[in-house]
Amino acid sequence: MKHLLLSLFLAALPLSAAEKPRAILLFYADDLGYNDTSVTGCAEVPCPNLNRLAEEGLTFTDAHSTASVCTPSRYSLFTGQYAWRRPGTHILPGDAKLILPIKGEELPLPAMMQRAGYRTAAIGKWHLGLGRGEAPIDWNQQISPSPREVGFDFSFIMAATGDRVPCVFVRDGVVDGLDPADPISVSYKPGTRYPGEYLGHEHPEMLKPWGRSADKQHDKTIVDGISRIGYMTGGRAARWKDQDIADRLTEEAIGFITRHAGEPIFVYFGTNDIHVPRDPHPRFRGRSGLGIRGDATVQMDDCLGRLRQALADNGYSPEETLIIFSSDNGPVIGDGYLDGSPEACRNHRPAAPFSGGKYKLLEGGTRVPFIVCWPGRVSPGQSTALMCQVDLGRTLAALVGQEIPQGFMPDSQNHLPALLGHSQEARSELVTQSFGGSRLAIRSGQLKLITGKQVQLYNLATDPGEQQNLATQQPEIVSQLLRKLEEIKTPRAPKR
Repeated sequence: MKHLLLSLFLAALPLSAAEKPRAILLFYADDLGYNDTSVTGCAEVPCPNLNRLAEEGLTFTDAHSTASVCTPSRYSLFTGQYAWRRPGTHILPGDAKLILPIKGEELPLPAMMQRAGYRTAAIGKWHLGLGRGEAPIDWNQQISPSPREVGFDFSFIMAATGDRVPCVFVRDGVVDGLDPADPISVSYKPGTRYPGEYLGHEHPEMLKPWGRSADKQHDKTIVDGISRIGYMTGGRAARWKDQDIADRLTEEAIGFITRHAGEPIFVYFGTNDIHVPRDPHPRFRGRSGLGIRGDATVQMDDCLGRLRQALADNGYSPEETLIIFSSDNGPVIGDGYLDGSPEACRNHRPAAPFSGGKYKLLEGGTRVPFIVCWPGRVSPGQSTALMCQVDLGRTLAALVGQEIPQGFMPDSQNHLPALLGHSQEARSELVTQSFGGSRLAIRSGQLKLITGKQVQLYNLATDPGEQQNLATQQPEIVSQLLRKLEEIKTPRAPKR
């Protein structure tokens, strides 16, 4: 006990400038499940760079996103607030308004890192909206607000997702490579027709074999042989090539690291992999034993290795570099395209040993890979601490010596001792949300209650696969957890 208290005390002390990481890389994969890589024994998907990160770092076995889908998870990550508290934080269309607060109104994570003296970059998938929403986004002009107003000095982003238009990169609020003579128009209004553009359900002969839609949502405008959600015209010179997305994002991140070599940097790198549509570069095709989905995972791992090498090449020693690796939600195998993944992964359990996955409230929906690597400061091994991405705001603030004003990051908790491996204790309770946010689940220790028409209660200590619903057998625990959930749903001062 004395040793534990001493560790907690030392971890809570302010760090000197020499002890703070000079580089922080937050590597955020997309739709990557708990059991999707060789780190957890999935031999069919070799990920040597992720294996190395796990060997040198601390792997959390009970870490979570706040939601089982992307937009609310990212919202919580940056704001330190459960997304279900704010309307409009569901999965956004590609032309949605910015849902993050801008710096000055609140203190989003990147703005806090700026205040701590870090150069900040957002590279990759965004999916948090752009502009004010007072009028449709004009993709042919400077877009504001954008990541810059949230606190990122530099951004090179996909406005939404790979399967949604517009299929262009946005650099610091401006579409990258846009020809002014070929302006972009985007619509999510059903039945939109743009002359000269082709729709997937009308022209299947124009689609790549793995770019064919499996539903009516993904069968709209064809870009690079893949049918997308939504309608788009123009911007042909600026449209991405799906097989080059991972390389483009990685090159932009390396460019940022190189330009600011020697300075304190914070890089948020949101991969497109392994979200659909999956179209990895040809050099990764056939590199896994799980088809195109596994190949996209190998591609993701390559990006991680290249970024670690770029940090080293630019003078950031391992002892100066903190890397946090995670995913925005749990896994999904078939998700809108006939890319062969269900057949290739028929014997693969991407969330094992847990049940569920993306969109669901079962553990597989939010229990995600989470590795923290900081040689010399974080001892290698495993942690069973209940961690959540919503806590990164206050935890990183404690790490870099920043105070969070009262009322900001209201659901975020400082768990720096757990992040550094000095404690196996972090959250006592956690609330997670499903697709749409109408249903919630609450964790209290190893007990878990899922709300809905049929309340579900599980003891994860003995039933990690959530197979035995104990709700009718233990109604008193159900009542206790429902009361606790209502208490958490009531706004309150955040735990420091």
